[in-house]
Amino acid sequence: MSKRIAAKHKIDRRLQVNLWGRAKSPLNKRESRPGQHGQRRHKPSDFGIQLMAKQKLKGYYGNIGEKQFHKYYVEATRRKGDTGENLVGLLERRLDAVVYRMKFVATPFAARQIVNHGHILVNGKRVNIPSYMVKEGDVIEVRERARQIPQIMEAIESGERDVPDYMDVDPKAMKGTFVRTPKLADIPYPVQMEPNLVVEFYSR
Repeated sequence: MSKRIAAKHKIDRRLQVNLWGRAKSPLNKRESRPGQHGQRRHKPSDFGIQLMAKQKLKGYYGNIGEKQFHKYYVEATRRKGDTGENLVGLLERRLDAVVYRMKFVATPFAARQIVNHGHILVNGKRVNIPSYMVKEGDVIEVRERARQIPQIMEAIESGERDVPDYMDVDPKAMKGTFVRTPKLADIPYPVQMEPNLVVEFYSR
Protein backbone atom coordinates (compact mmCIF):
# COMPACT_ATOMS: atom_id res chain seq x y z
CA MET A 1 0.00 0.00 0.00
CA SER A 2 1.34 3.41 -0.91
CA LYS A 3 2.68 5.52 1.95
CA ARG A 4 1.86 8.76 0.13
CA ILE A 5 -1.89 8.73 0.66
CA ALA A 6 -1.70 11.65 3.11
CA ALA A 7 0.04 13.73 0.41
CA LYS A 8 -2.52 13.16 -2.36
CA HIS A 9 -3.00 16.90 -2.88
CA LYS A 10 0.72 17.20 -3.59
CA ILE A 11 0.20 14.70 -6.41
CA ASP A 12 -2.28 17.13 -8.00
CA ARG A 13 0.18 20.01 -7.80
CA ARG A 14 3.16 17.96 -8.94
CA LEU A 15 1.30 16.73 -12.02
CA GLN A 16 -0.33 20.14 -12.59
CA VAL A 17 -3.83 18.66 -12.96
CA ASN A 18 -6.89 18.22 -10.73
CA LEU A 19 -6.43 14.47 -11.11
CA TRP A 20 -9.70 13.38 -9.50
CA GLY A 21 -11.76 16.44 -10.42
CA ARG A 22 -12.43 17.29 -6.79
CA ALA A 23 -13.53 20.66 -5.49
CA LYS A 24 -10.94 20.49 -2.67
CA SER A 25 -7.96 20.16 -4.99
CA PRO A 26 -5.31 22.81 -4.17
CA LEU A 27 -4.88 23.29 -7.91
CA ASN A 28 -8.22 25.12 -7.92
CA LYS A 29 -6.56 27.91 -5.92
CA ARG A 30 -2.88 27.62 -6.74
CA GLU A 31 -1.58 26.19 -9.98
CA SER A 32 2.13 26.08 -9.18
CA ARG A 33 4.05 22.94 -8.30
CA PRO A 34 4.95 22.31 -4.63
CA GLY A 35 8.22 23.74 -3.35
CA GLN A 36 10.01 27.06 -3.59
CA HIS A 37 10.79 26.57 -7.29
CA GLY A 38 7.26 25.62 -8.20
CA GLN A 39 6.66 28.75 -10.26
CA ARG A 40 9.35 27.89 -12.81
CA ARG A 41 8.15 26.65 -16.18
CA HIS A 42 10.07 24.02 -18.11
CA LYS A 43 9.41 22.62 -21.55
CA PRO A 44 9.28 18.85 -21.02
CA SER A 45 11.19 16.41 -23.22
CA ASP A 46 9.48 13.47 -24.95
CA PHE A 47 10.63 11.32 -22.04
CA GLY A 48 9.18 13.85 -19.60
CA ILE A 49 5.82 13.83 -21.39
CA GLN A 50 5.70 10.03 -21.34
CA LEU A 51 6.72 9.96 -17.68
CA MET A 52 4.01 12.47 -16.80
CA ALA A 53 1.39 10.35 -18.59
CA LYS A 54 2.50 7.32 -16.57
CA GLN A 55 2.49 9.24 -13.28
CA LYS A 56 -1.02 10.57 -13.97
CA LEU A 57 -2.46 7.14 -14.71
CA LYS A 58 -0.60 5.49 -11.82
CA GLY A 59 -1.55 8.27 -9.42
CA TYR A 60 -5.22 8.27 -10.42
CA TYR A 61 -5.73 4.73 -9.14
CA GLY A 62 -4.58 5.55 -5.63
CA ASN A 63 -0.91 5.95 -6.50
CA ILE A 64 -0.23 2.30 -7.32
CA GLY A 65 3.35 1.18 -6.68
CA GLU A 66 5.71 1.14 -9.66
CA LYS A 67 6.37 -2.61 -9.51
CA GLN A 68 2.66 -3.46 -9.52
CA PHE A 69 1.86 -0.90 -12.21
CA HIS A 70 4.55 -2.35 -14.47
CA LYS A 71 2.98 -5.79 -14.00
CA TYR A 72 -0.28 -4.39 -15.39
CA TYR A 73 1.64 -3.12 -18.41
CA VAL A 74 3.26 -6.53 -18.97
CA GLU A 75 -0.14 -8.23 -18.72
CA ALA A 76 -1.62 -5.68 -21.12
CA THR A 77 1.07 -6.49 -23.71
CA ARG A 78 0.27 -10.21 -23.42
CA ARG A 79 -3.36 -9.70 -24.36
CA LYS A 80 -4.74 -9.31 -27.84
CA GLY A 81 -5.67 -5.85 -29.05
CA ASP A 82 -4.41 -2.37 -28.24
CA THR A 83 -2.00 -2.40 -25.28
CA GLY A 84 -3.15 1.01 -24.00
CA GLU A 85 -6.80 -0.05 -24.04
CA ASN A 86 -5.88 -3.31 -22.31
CA LEU A 87 -3.98 -1.39 -19.63
CA VAL A 88 -6.85 0.90 -18.64
CA GLY A 89 -9.24 -2.06 -18.80
CA LEU A 90 -7.10 -3.94 -16.26
CA LEU A 91 -6.89 -0.90 -13.99
CA GLU A 92 -10.66 -0.44 -14.06
CA ARG A 93 -11.13 -4.06 -13.00
CA ARG A 94 -9.26 -3.55 -9.71
CA LEU A 95 -11.69 -3.97 -6.84
CA ASP A 96 -10.81 -0.62 -5.28
CA ALA A 97 -11.38 1.09 -8.65
CA VAL A 98 -14.76 -0.62 -9.02
CA VAL A 99 -15.78 0.43 -5.49
CA TYR A 100 -14.80 4.02 -6.33
CA ARG A 101 -16.68 3.96 -9.65
CA MET A 102 -19.80 2.64 -7.92
CA LYS A 103 -19.66 5.74 -5.64
CA PHE A 104 -19.46 3.75 -2.42
CA VAL A 105 -16.66 6.16 -1.40
CA ALA A 106 -15.46 9.58 -2.49
CA THR A 107 -11.84 8.83 -3.51
CA PRO A 108 -9.69 5.92 -4.75
CA PHE A 109 -7.72 6.17 -1.50
CA ALA A 110 -10.89 5.69 0.56
CA ALA A 111 -11.84 2.77 -1.71
CA ARG A 112 -8.55 1.06 -0.97
CA GLN A 113 -9.08 1.61 2.74
CA ILE A 114 -12.58 0.14 2.96
CA VAL A 115 -11.53 -2.87 0.90
CA ASN A 116 -8.52 -3.39 3.17
CA HIS A 117 -10.81 -3.23 6.21
CA GLY A 118 -13.03 -6.00 4.83
CA HIS A 119 -16.14 -3.88 4.21
CA ILE A 120 -16.72 -5.14 0.65
CA LEU A 121 -18.28 -8.38 -0.61
CA VAL A 122 -17.74 -9.84 -4.08
CA ASN A 123 -20.42 -12.35 -5.03
CA GLY A 124 -21.34 -12.62 -1.35
CA LYS A 125 -17.78 -13.29 -0.13
CA ARG A 126 -15.59 -10.83 1.76
CA VAL A 127 -12.57 -9.68 -0.24
CA ASN A 128 -9.94 -7.44 1.37
CA ILE A 129 -7.44 -7.21 -1.50
CA PRO A 130 -7.69 -3.85 -3.34
CA SER A 131 -5.95 -5.25 -6.43
CA TYR A 132 -8.41 -8.17 -6.74
CA MET A 133 -9.46 -8.40 -10.40
CA VAL A 134 -13.23 -8.14 -10.79
CA LYS A 135 -14.80 -10.15 -13.61
CA GLU A 136 -17.72 -9.21 -15.82
CA GLY A 137 -20.94 -10.11 -14.03
CA ASP A 138 -19.45 -9.96 -10.53
CA VAL A 139 -21.69 -8.43 -7.86
CA ILE A 140 -20.03 -5.99 -5.47
CA GLU A 141 -21.71 -4.73 -2.32
CA VAL A 142 -21.00 -3.00 0.96
CA ARG A 143 -21.27 -5.33 3.95
CA GLU A 144 -24.36 -4.82 6.10
CA ARG A 145 -22.32 -3.83 9.16
CA ALA A 146 -20.48 -1.10 7.17
CA ARG A 147 -23.50 0.61 5.61
CA GLN A 148 -23.75 3.21 8.36
CA ILE A 149 -20.16 4.40 7.98
CA PRO A 150 -20.45 8.19 7.41
CA GLN A 151 -17.97 8.39 4.50
CA ILE A 152 -19.87 5.67 2.64
CA MET A 153 -23.27 7.28 3.23
CA GLU A 154 -21.97 10.71 2.18
CA ALA A 155 -20.37 9.36 -1.01
CA ILE A 156 -23.54 7.58 -2.12
CA GLU A 157 -25.64 10.71 -1.58
CA SER A 158 -23.09 12.97 -3.29
CA GLY A 159 -23.80 14.39 -6.72
CA GLU A 160 -20.11 14.96 -7.42
CA ARG A 161 -19.79 12.03 -9.85
CA ASP A 162 -21.99 9.78 -11.99
CA VAL A 163 -21.76 6.00 -12.15
CA PRO A 164 -20.44 4.96 -15.61
CA ASP A 165 -22.64 2.80 -17.84
CA TYR A 166 -20.35 -0.22 -17.65
CA MET A 167 -21.66 -0.72 -14.12
CA ASP A 168 -25.19 -1.26 -12.85
CA VAL A 169 -25.62 0.10 -9.32
CA ASP A 170 -28.47 0.21 -6.81
CA PRO A 171 -27.34 2.98 -4.42
CA LYS A 172 -30.05 2.27 -1.85
CA ALA A 173 -28.98 -1.37 -1.59
CA MET A 174 -25.30 -0.33 -1.78
CA LYS A 175 -24.85 -3.04 -4.36
CA GLY A 176 -23.76 -3.13 -7.99
CA THR A 177 -22.76 -5.34 -10.91
CA PHE A 178 -19.62 -4.94 -13.00
CA VAL A 179 -21.24 -5.28 -16.42
CA ARG A 180 -18.27 -5.08 -18.77
CA THR A 181 -14.64 -4.06 -19.08
CA PRO A 182 -14.58 -0.49 -20.44
CA LYS A 183 -12.65 1.08 -23.27
CA LEU A 184 -10.70 4.30 -22.74
CA ALA A 185 -13.53 6.39 -24.24
CA ASP A 186 -15.98 4.94 -21.69
CA ILE A 187 -13.98 5.84 -18.59
CA PRO A 188 -14.96 9.17 -16.94
CA TYR A 189 -11.48 10.52 -16.24
CA PRO A 190 -11.64 14.18 -15.10
CA VAL A 191 -8.39 14.81 -17.01
CA GLN A 192 -7.02 13.51 -20.29
CA MET A 193 -5.29 10.16 -19.90
CA GLU A 194 -2.86 8.98 -22.55
CA PRO A 195 -2.17 5.27 -22.07
CA ASN A 196 -0.48 5.23 -25.50
CA LEU A 197 2.27 7.41 -24.01
CA VAL A 198 2.56 5.02 -21.06
CA VAL A 199 3.11 2.20 -23.54
CA GLU A 200 5.79 4.28 -25.28
CA PHE A 201 7.45 4.94 -21.90
CA TYR A 202 7.77 1.25 -21.08
CA SER A 203 8.69 0.14 -24.59
CA ARG A 204 11.70 2.47 -24.91
